[in-house]
Order: sequence, then C-alpha cells, then structure tokens
Amino acid sequence: MTIKISQNFDSGAIEVVNASDPANIELKLRSDSHADIHQWFHFRVQGARGQALALRFTNAGQATYAKGFEDYNAVASYDGENWFRVPTSFDGQVMTIRHTPDLDSVYYAYFEPYSWERHLRLLGEVAENPIARVSDLGSTIDGRDMNLVTIGNPQAEKKIWFIARQHPGESMAEWFVEGLIDALLDDANPIARKLLQRCVFHIVPNMNPDGSVRGNLRTNAAGANLNREWMTPSLDRSPEVLCVKEKIHATGVDMFFDIHGDEALPYNFVAGNEMLEKFTPAQAAAQKAFIERYKNASPDFQDQVGYPVSKYKEDMLTLASKYIGHHFGCLALTLEMPFKDNADLPVPHVGWNGARSAALGAAILQPILLSLDD
Repeated sequence: MTIKISQNFDSGAIEVVNASDPANIELKLRSDSHADIHQWFHFRVQGARGQALALRFTNAGQATYAKGFEDYNAVASYDGENWFRVPTSFDGQVMTIRHTPDLDSVYYAYFEPYSWERHLRLLGEVAENPIARVSDLGSTIDGRDMNLVTIGNPQAEKKIWFIARQHPGESMAEWFVEGLIDALLDDANPIARKLLQRCVFHIVPNMNPDGSVRGNLRTNAAGANLNREWMTPSLDRSPEVLCVKEKIHATGVDMFFDIHGDEALPYNFVAGNEMLEKFTPAQAAAQKAFIERYKNASPDFQDQVGYPVSKYKEDMLTLASKYIGHHFGCLALTLEMPFKDNADLPVPHVGWNGARSAALGAAILQPILLSLDD
C-alpha cells in the first residue's frame, strides 16, 4: 500500500509536505482555523504496517508553545479508543515521531482526543439519570449546541460550577469532567451522595465545541480565545462564554472550577486568585485549605510546581476564574493537567491520559465536600 495521511475527521489537524519516504515524512503543524496558533495535531496514517516511520514536524520550533515538545512523547492508537505513547524527539526546531505500526491504519495525536460523538453520548447518558438534567444554553458560531449538565436539586444550598475545554485542544479537561460526572451519578459513592444533600452541580463539559471539531488548540470558530472573553463576551465573537456567563449570574455560584491543560509543565496544579485586589484573608484561607485537601485526596495533585503569582492587572478579569472570583467572592480556581506525564507519578506507556484525567475529576469531590463550610 502507498502511505496515505489524512486529517479530515473530528479534531483532525495536520499539513502534509512530503510522505513519499516512510523514513523521512515531512509534516507541518496546522494553525487554528482562524488564529495564528500552531500546536495541536491529530491525523491518520494508512499503508505503513511494519515500516519504520519517521514523522518529522518541520515547524515545531515555531509552535505556539514549543517548550511543550521538550521531554514529550506523542500518543498513538489503532482503534481511536486505546492510546499509547510513542518515541518522540525534539531538537528545538524539528519534532520527530519514530514508530513502526503493527497494523495498516494508525492514528497519532498531541493528546488523547475526546470526540464530539463521545460528548453527545455522555450527555445522553446523563439525561437518563433521574437526578440530572441536560439543558440548552445557546448555540456556537458554527451552530453546535451549548449544553449544561445539572446534577442535584437546582434549589440546593450550594451551587458548584465546572466549565471545561475553553481551549479545545486541552481534551484532558473533558476526560476530567467525564470522571467527575460518573462519580456524582454513582449511587455507591458516599461522598457524592453527601454532597448532593447540600449542593447542585452545574457542569459545562465542552465550552468550545467548534474548536474541538475543527482541530484547534486555543480558539473558537471566530478565532477567539474564550478564556480572554469573560468581561465583554459577544454573540458574534464569543457566544459560548456569553450564554454560560449569563447562566452563572442567574444561578449564583459558591465554588467555580475552570478545567484546562498545560503544554509544558508535567504536573497537575491549580492557579488561584491571590493577585486580585478584593481577595480577602478568608478567601486566601479557603483556597489554601482546598489545595491541601485535594493533595490528600489524590497523589496526582500537587502544589510545588505551577504558575508564579503575578501582579494584578485589570485584563486578568477577562479570565474565567478571575472574573468569577472577583465578582462573586467565592473559591474560583483554574485547574491545569499535563499534556506530557505526571512527573511525580509517571506511567511511561500512556503518560497522562484520559483515564487518569477522569480519576482526578472524581477525586475533586472529596475536597469540595470538606470545603463546603469554609
């Protein structure tokens, strides 16, 4: 078979320069659909069974987050369900995947994808549960549905909000949410049952459906970085943020979590709101206590490595967790997971992946329960 490389499918993204020589296949990272951002890739190779492939990404050194390719291994799958890491090197300019496929068809990606089909299936399973509802908040620029999952009594004392995947290529965020939802709907989970006596959970599994399907890393169909739109979202540029923001103001919020992935840092951590002008000692204590409780709940979570605390700037309020923390005075955190592996507890064969993200999502219920009265 002649080698064929394709990307015309859900979240597919690559540019093929030359695929005539299996030992020297030249590729380019494709930009987001409406923004000059190069990072995400997801493509299929056919006809290479038993051949030693060298897939060279010739513009990796000009990627938006080139450090993300240092000490990084790409993921591969034969069936789109089971993903594993493959040897990958980066010399500062060119990133090279070296792999000999066992089958005629193999997929390669920046991180384990979370498909739109799986997203819709998750919503369908949630809607069948008597303690949960799936509601429509509006539409994306491309006309896809913006759906909200609500678990528990909407009139409950505490309102807990989760949003995920504002940056669509950070697919680990929706895996995290799947784990969170599965735990909340598990009748045998005593932490979930206790929480739902006092709390309602409002969850947006995918804030950026268009970007996800288009194979973008950071932006929606208008080229907007949704995590910079929270002060003044608009229908023509960021309808996804606009409809979610309106719903949050309608329901109120007592805890807020924005779920992301970080390209460079091989750790799980949160970014807090200590730089905000109105950040009170009580908020500081609640934030610190939550972090300690999360560390106790999951050894995959840590607080030794993360983002340095920056000084307050007004444009920080364009970020979701900063906007919510500032306007509602509640615990509001951005949670980051790695594209690489968790350096504290590495699993080289798979690295950080969907299943581990889901487990971290389930584990967050314990610190939430212990933090209700802070």
